[in-house]
Amino acid sequence: MRPSAPVESLMPTGKAYIGWWGNMGGPKQKGVVTYSVSPFRQRALKGTLHGYIFNGYSRAMRQAPYMLIPFGVGYAVYAWASEKSAYYNSKEGHHAMAMAEGGH
Repeated sequence: MRPSAPVESLMPTGKAYIGWWGNMGGPKQKGVVTYSVSPFRQRALKGTLHGYIFNGYSRAMRQAPYMLIPFGVGYAVYAWASEKSAYYNSKEGHHAMAMAEGGH
């Protein structure tokens, strides 16, 4: 019968030991790849505000007719319908409707 294997602490021992929890006082490691971010990629929004201040106003003014004309037409229809609805739901509107139907 073979005795059970001793419990291992998962901490390397002997020549393979290169440090524990950041205390790397052992031999230099090989095959470690380090990645970094390019300085050109770190400032993704560089120049965004500057570009908008100088170019955004002219872009917005070029698109204004395509937004303001439909908005104006829509608001005019809404204002007309709201006024008409208020009239029809008033006492004077009810009386006018009754007279149009031939009532007294």
